[in-house]
Amino acid sequence: MMSENLGKLILRLMLGGLMLFHGVHKAIHGVGFIKALVVAHGLPEFVVYGVYVGEILAPILLILGWRSRIWAGVIAFNMIVAIYLTQLSAFVNLGGHGAWALEVPMFYLLSALAVVLLGSGKYAIARD
Repeated sequence: MMSENLGKLILRLMLGGLMLFHGVHKAIHGVGFIKALVVAHGLPEFVVYGVYVGEILAPILLILGWRSRIWAGVIAFNMIVAIYLTQLSAFVNLGGHGAWALEVPMFYLLSALAVVLLGSGKYAIARD
């Protein structure tokens, strides 16, 4: 049981920690690139600010383990939108070195879905 809970903690720290780097980059450099994509897809401009929820707030709360399933769901939704806006056409393509073009976005998406299904584990502020 301890190893299961430790595994859940490592998964939360990995997903939240790595996603947080993306959010901090956007906080420092802005979301202009994403805003252009959102508008080009016919979505309202205010939608772009959801990236701060999905890439800063959700990762922090996921790392802490507060309502992990919910915040992992937010990250999963964020990644679905990111794939739709930026890489949907690459779904069946290979990227550099023979890797799947969607390897990194799918890594985040599937890791987030794993946390949604597994929950936060014992080492969390509020287990779910």
